[in-house]
Amino acid sequence: MKDNGMGRVLSADFFMQDDVLAISQALLGKHLYSKVGGVTTSGIIVETEAYRAPEDKASHAYGNRRTKRTATMFLPGGICYVYLCYGIHHLFNVVTGAAEKAHAILIRALEPCVGIEVMQSRRQQHRKPDELTSGPGKLSQALDITMQQNGQLLDGSQHIWIEDHGQVIDPEHIIRSPRVGVDYAEECAAWNWRFRIKDNSWTSKPD
Repeated sequence: MKDNGMGRVLSADFFMQDDVLAISQALLGKHLYSKVGGVTTSGIIVETEAYRAPEDKASHAYGNRRTKRTATMFLPGGICYVYLCYGIHHLFNVVTGAAEKAHAILIRALEPCVGIEVMQSRRQQHRKPDELTSGPGKLSQALDITMQQNGQLLDGSQHIWIEDHGQVIDPEHIIRSPRVGVDYAEECAAWNWRFRIKDNSWTSKPD
C-alpha cells in the first residue's frame, strides 16, 4: 500500500456515527497523519481496537466513569484521546459517537508511508522495518504523538488528522479477535473487538 497524496480528511460525520465496531473496521486502510515541528509523517491504519462505554469493562469509561483522564472520551466524536500507559507509552485513540457516549478506538498499528526515516530516527530503530509501527506505543513514538495532542480535533486544523485515500478493506480480509491486555475485564475480555488486516506484516503480533 502506498500514500498517493490524494486523500481527503475524514469529516466529523464519520466519527459521529454510533456504531464504534463499524467505525473500527472502516478505519482500516485509512491514513493517519501527524505534523509536528513542521515535519509530516503518516501510516496506513492496519489494526484497531474498539471500546464502548458504559457496559464495556475494558473501557476507561466503564460505568460512565468520568475522571480527569477520561473526560476527553465524553467529548463529541472526532477528538484525539491520548493517555500514558505504564508511565512510558503514549497510546493514541479516536473518540467516536455523540457527546457523552465515551466510545473510543485505539489505533494499534500502522503501515508506515511518509517520513519513514524520521520515524526510524524517533524510534532509534533501523532494522526490521515491519516493527517500526507495529504496536500502539511504537506508532505514537514514530509519529511523535504525546499528551500534547490529547483533546485535539482530527479535522486537519491541528497536528493530527486521518485521510481517506479510497481504499476499502473487504470484510473477508479483516481478522477479528479479542483485545490485548484486558484480562481484568472479565467476560468483556473475550469480545472480538480487535480488528486487523489479514496478512499485513505491520500488525502487532498475535497473542
